[in-house]
Amino acid sequence: MEQQPTAAAQAVGTAIETVFRLESPRLVAGVTRIVRDIAIAEELAQDALVAALERWPRDGVPDNPGAWLMATARHRAVDLVRRRENYARKLAEIGRDLETTAGPPEPADPDDIDDDLLRLVFTTCHPVLSPEARTALTLRLLGGLSTAEIARAFLVPEPTVAQRIVRAKRTLARRNVAFEVPCGPDREARLGSVLDVIYLIHNEGYAATAGDDWLRPALCEDALRLARVLSGLMPEEPEVHGLTALLEFQSSRAAARTGPRGEPVLLKDQNRRRWNRMLIARGIAALDRAGAVATGAPGPYVLQAAIAACHAHAHTYEETDWPAIAALYDLLAARAPSPVVELNRAVAVSMARGPAPALEIVDRLAAEPSLRDYHLLPSVRGDLLARLGRPAEARADFERAARLTRNGREREMLLRRAGECAHVTSTGGRPASSAPPPPG
Repeated sequence: MEQQPTAAAQAVGTAIETVFRLESPRLVAGVTRIVRDIAIAEELAQDALVAALERWPRDGVPDNPGAWLMATARHRAVDLVRRRENYARKLAEIGRDLETTAGPPEPADPDDIDDDLLRLVFTTCHPVLSPEARTALTLRLLGGLSTAEIARAFLVPEPTVAQRIVRAKRTLARRNVAFEVPCGPDREARLGSVLDVIYLIHNEGYAATAGDDWLRPALCEDALRLARVLSGLMPEEPEVHGLTALLEFQSSRAAARTGPRGEPVLLKDQNRRRWNRMLIARGIAALDRAGAVATGAPGPYVLQAAIAACHAHAHTYEETDWPAIAALYDLLAARAPSPVVELNRAVAVSMARGPAPALEIVDRLAAEPSLRDYHLLPSVRGDLLARLGRPAEARADFERAARLTRNGREREMLLRRAGECAHVTSTGGRPASSAPPPPG
């Protein structure tokens, strides 16, 4: 009979899985600096995980598990370099300290522009890769997202994402792309992809596409730190400051976005006293810096930060300046049109001008192929229908949204909304006034 693992062994296994998920981006980045090959760095990070699975259940979880994994991965990287024919040259590049170091490495300065995570972002956003491949690879390596989660973020099939990631790693190795933060025109050429990747990583932490948790705070923290580092590296770029401001504003709401059981709390129901005023102040300062260095029309991240600032300035939900938000979304839709931006614009329009004109926008999006399996489309439509006094139709949309989402917490919320609509239908009453989850 197969022996079942003890509770202690299960606890250690869970700890290993959690630590590795959080530390994997740093492991890959740190090891890539040594071996100069992302695919090999991934393999060595996995080797460190295997070592932890073998030793931690026997020896116990170390006091600093992340440093243990990093030290193990780096030592294996040095061993690999030793076995290469060009060992002497490579060893000179990485420094003699790595040859003899037995303890865990010192943590990197979060404000150091040579941070390995930032190097990894710029490396995987190299122009030799397509924009889609850059983003998919960086989300996989830096964000620690699974292929399925990335596919969900891209609204494309999972096999497509898997192929992009494999081909991207091969291309970087074949073209011998340097592991560095580039300078001058090269940096400018990669900036757009870098900003998009940082934003998507934060989005996955802010509202996880899958799993049982609504938030993944570690991803939000990594994205915000990278944005701050980038704003110091490129102080004359308004979009860098715009992205930083946006992430500061969004991060300021983290404590208020979940209830006691981890359930999602929509913006209209959040206790704004729990919003982090220091992060809001930082967001306002970053947005001001963006305005100070801007020389033309605001870019997409500056506009999104301005939308988030409208929410931050409102002391209550009722005080929100929805006409200003709708106007900013009009500008954003003109500057960076996309089906998702248009869906968010519909939400803002519903709050500023009522649900009827917003429903017209949403219904036009129903034929958009990229939104066919996007759960927020029926979710928003259900909210609008409920506000229009059409609970039976709203229930159907909430139930469809619940089937499409892969996040357990969000599914519970959507099914609860469907149940409320069913109750209204059975009693012949009218649905309570409720606003859809606003953008920004």
